[in-house]
Amino acid sequence: MATLEIRDLHVSVGDGSDGSKEILRGVDLTVQAGETHAIMGPNGSGKSTLAYAVAGHPKYEVTSGTVTLDGEDVLAMSVDERARAGLFLAMQYPVEVPGVSVSNFLRSAVTAVRGEAPKLREFSKEMKQAMDDLSIDPAFAQRSLNEGFSGGEKKRHEILQLEMLKPKVAVLDETDSGLDVDALKVVSEGVNRFASGDTGVLLITHYTRILRYVKPDFVHVFAGGRVVAEGGPELADELEEEGYEKYLKAGASL
Repeated sequence: MATLEIRDLHVSVGDGSDGSKEILRGVDLTVQAGETHAIMGPNGSGKSTLAYAVAGHPKYEVTSGTVTLDGEDVLAMSVDERARAGLFLAMQYPVEVPGVSVSNFLRSAVTAVRGEAPKLREFSKEMKQAMDDLSIDPAFAQRSLNEGFSGGEKKRHEILQLEMLKPKVAVLDETDSGLDVDALKVVSEGVNRFASGDTGVLLITHYTRILRYVKPDFVHVFAGGRVVAEGGPELADELEEEGYEKYLKAGASL
């Protein structure tokens, strides 16, 4: 049963002029297997910084605090070690990789995570099933990674990775960004399939739209680089009605 534990996490980002700027100012969060956590907050509140810091992006410097996965020190791991340990990050803006097909990328990623190359026939069968579940055209597998992909195709591909790699904890950054209603439903179904197992989901979003389809167990409100409110799904409904203004004031006062 996987557990991602974040304690008093402080993260700074270099601004290229006068040193670095502190973005996260003491984040405490625990995600256990079988739980879906939604991180909500206005732009600039630190939501994506949390995702990238946990994943090990070199731009983000952890100045204090701890991140552990099943008791192991995540911050001491390289990026690829974090992936092999069971952490997965779906980025808001995935990069294009011309010349590398979706199929080859997925097989390489599966090989890296599992420690051995899957048999081609078994891999093809597994990939086809996952693509069918996400309503992805089979021809998609031969396209260059993210090159010319629509927003919906990029997000479907991220959930395809999720289903193929089967991590312990998935951090999904703005997965609903750029999706029409039909694509949102398909992607949400993929997230729900993943979350129904012995896995944890940290879903970062600005809007409540995706939460109509992915029901979180816990909602955390970010403001000023920290969690300023926590609750159940009803908190997301409150944010839909009232917005973030009172939480921005709370974040500024801490």
